[in-house]
Amino acid sequence: QVRLVESGGGLVQAGVSLRLSCAVSGRTFSTGTMAWFRQAPGKEREFVALISRSGGWTYYADSVKGRFTISRDNAKNTVHLQMNSLKPEDTAVYYCAASTTQAMGVMSNEYDYWGQGTQVTVSS
Repeated sequence: QVRLVESGGGLVQAGVSLRLSCAVSGRTFSTGTMAWFRQAPGKEREFVALISRSGGWTYYADSVKGRFTISRDNAKNTVHLQMNSLKPEDTAVYYCAASTTQAMGVMSNEYDYWGQGTQVTVSS
């Protein structure tokens, strides 16, 4: 089993930055691609960003491209999401997800493990 624990969420004003972290524990050697998803009230969970096992490949949703940066530190078993220039429409619960494969998927059903989520609220 793999356990994911997110942290770093909060209530901020538009335009500022936040850095989310995801601590990975358990059978960490089995994790491949890691990703962040988010879910706003009344909306479906949506893809935000992903990073390959090595960290050499990343991919972003158009809505966050140029503002968010995903990174991972395999030695520390952590994944981060640096969020800059936050907008009210970024308000959501953010989830860390881990795949046991190296597929670069953007669908939630392609990920095997999930964290409990961390709330990000951006006020205008």
